[in-house]
Amino acid sequence: MTRIWNFSAGPAALPEEVLRQAQEELLDWHGAGCSVMEMSHRGKEFTSIIEQAEADLRELMGIPEQYKVLFLQGGATQQFAQIPMNLLAGRSADYIVTGSWSKKAFKEAQRFGNVRCAADTSASNFTRLPTADEIKLDPFAAYLHVCTNETIHGVEIPGERIADTGVPLVADMSSHILSRPVNVEKFGLIYAGAQKNIGPSGVTLVVIHRDLLGMAPLTIPTVMDYAVMADNGSMLNTPPTFGIYIAGLVFQWLKRQGGLEGIAAVNAEKARILYDAIDGSGGFYTNPVDPDCRSRMNVPFVLADAGLDADFLAEAKAAGVLGLKGHKSVGGMRASIYNAVSLEAVQALVGFMNDFAKRRG
Repeated sequence: MTRIWNFSAGPAALPEEVLRQAQEELLDWHGAGCSVMEMSHRGKEFTSIIEQAEADLRELMGIPEQYKVLFLQGGATQQFAQIPMNLLAGRSADYIVTGSWSKKAFKEAQRFGNVRCAADTSASNFTRLPTADEIKLDPFAAYLHVCTNETIHGVEIPGERIADTGVPLVADMSSHILSRPVNVEKFGLIYAGAQKNIGPSGVTLVVIHRDLLGMAPLTIPTVMDYAVMADNGSMLNTPPTFGIYIAGLVFQWLKRQGGLEGIAAVNAEKARILYDAIDGSGGFYTNPVDPDCRSRMNVPFVLADAGLDADFLAEAKAAGVLGLKGHKSVGGMRASIYNAVSLEAVQALVGFMNDFAKRRG
């Protein structure tokens, strides 16, 4: 069997060890006589799976006890609505717009009340972060929303640039969660779709401070109320059981890699190799993002001659390198180098890029 080098932005590569373990346990999970997909979500077997997954996640991220961990559904897009439904409480909220996903979150939140755009870098085509003097915050806001890594535009907010603003900080971490250590206590709420660094699509992770629970009005659907979901252990309704199981295996795999410190070192090296190849191509490839906020996870780049794009993608596919086509809204190329994308895979990509530039430059 030949597996591709998978640089898809999501659903994305999963660790091969995890896939093989899931394959081995598919028909009979630990002597249960059935698959995780077939067992009751309220039985002791699945209860042990979800409890272990939460415990491992708490250990990896250093999640304090005053935070609840929720395994929900609907993706980050549902969170664009669920957050204001729960947290606005008749007040206003601030949004910093640094790319397509924070823009979508801001637009959706406007459906539920008064929200402000505290900063917007669209004038730069979302290639940089806003400067301090460009950010206009409301000290009385219910929360401040940011996307800490923009999947499409490849802009990442370094941890050291996340400051306490005096209001709860809400962060979409979908495309770089678990890729490096994070100080959870800086945030009131963290959310992430699973299909990049956590597991298969279908699971949405929410880490929320207890103080932000119980704020939702009684008019919102029960299933959208964080407090109700927390009180029911993420199982008010049937949760995405198989996705949670795979996420738990990924958490255990990450622990074997040395935790978030260990995987962060690998991710930094992968990103260095790829950006060096782009910057050292003599202009054949370019990355438009300010080097101070280049993403370690999502690396967009363009060819100097866009007429070569189709050939680049076709030859990459023939070489077993897939998932490189940029998002339709921006074009060009994008390599997503999530945790499960190995250093060997990035080296294969760079080797192909160098060879293509040599032949076609």
